Amino acid sequence: MSSAPFHASSGRGPTEEPTSVLTPKVVEDVERLNTRLAEARDVIGRVIFGQTRVIEETIITLLAGGHALLIGVPGLAKTRLVQTLGVVFGLDAKRVQFTPDLMPADILGSEVLEESETGIRSFRFIEGPVFCQLLMADEINRASPRTQSALLQAMQERRVSIAGQYHDLPQPFHVLATQNPLEQEGTYPLPEAQLDRFLMQIDVGYPELEAERRMLLATTGVDEDKPVAVFDADELMKAQHLVRRVPVGESVVSAILALVRSGRPQDTGLDIVRRHVAWGPGPRAAQALMLAVRARALMDGRLAPSVDDVLALAAPVLQHRMALGFAARADGISITDVIGQLAATVA
Repeated sequence: MSSAPFHASSGRGPTEEPTSVLTPKVVEDVERLNTRLAEARDVIGRVIFGQTRVIEETIITLLAGGHALLIGVPGLAKTRLVQTLGVVFGLDAKRVQFTPDLMPADILGSEVLEESETGIRSFRFIEGPVFCQLLMADEINRASPRTQSALLQAMQERRVSIAGQYHDLPQPFHVLATQNPLEQEGTYPLPEAQLDRFLMQIDVGYPELEAERRMLLATTGVDEDKPVAVFDADELMKAQHLVRRVPVGESVVSAILALVRSGRPQDTGLDIVRRHVAWGPGPRAAQALMLAVRARALMDGRLAPSVDDVLALAAPVLQHRMALGFAARADGISITDVIGQLAATVA
């Protein structure tokens, strides 16, 4: 690409405590990364039409080092988006189609017994598709709970355990899972523990008329735009490190804590939460929101997030980390209604 590669200053690993000091080097890195991200969004936008919000939230998830759950009806380019992201960010991407008969070994890999020419027998580990940098788990809710749980350790620890031996996954490692909200027959809802591992739930809707018109003309002709690499895996990891160096003001920290804690029935003064929420978001929700608002600010070229970032990302970060009770269904209350009132108190 024409732009210069992004090189953030190296140092501490991505899991260490971020600094809140804005050095000239950090400011320069933010400006350079913002230019590269604009280029990446432009490349993705020429392939994926009418999904600007979805593209932005997915990139935010990658910058924050997390996993995303994409929910939408068939035909909305969820699979194509994941494939495009793999190319644009230079990641080794693999796809697994989840089905009821899929077994954990089909994802993680397994050990096979081999015999050498001298007759010595030994086990050899054969890696499964999870050993990649970007895993697309297509229709994840169609697999059995046993198979779904096989991803749990991989998503949280970035490693898997096979026959008592740990095997580290490549770095970076991200799971982008898709789910069809319509066909619920023959599906297995994701357990709360696994849902909590997804940084964001991204709802994929229908494109606007003009976007669908452009898509129709661009994808049914002889020539069609193909994605090209803008980043590589090392540059993405440096960007993830830079996200954690973006300082967060006290007002934003307070807004995040107020939003998350007010969603818990035992900690809130909101009537809608006490009456209709069975359980609320845990501390991991606050951590996810903190990283996400940093990434959103960085994507916009800003040196610090604002309360507006918190409000913009409240729904995708919280909606899969809360559950409604029976009274909510009876009263026609949705999780979106609850999060809307939570955001209103913060705003």
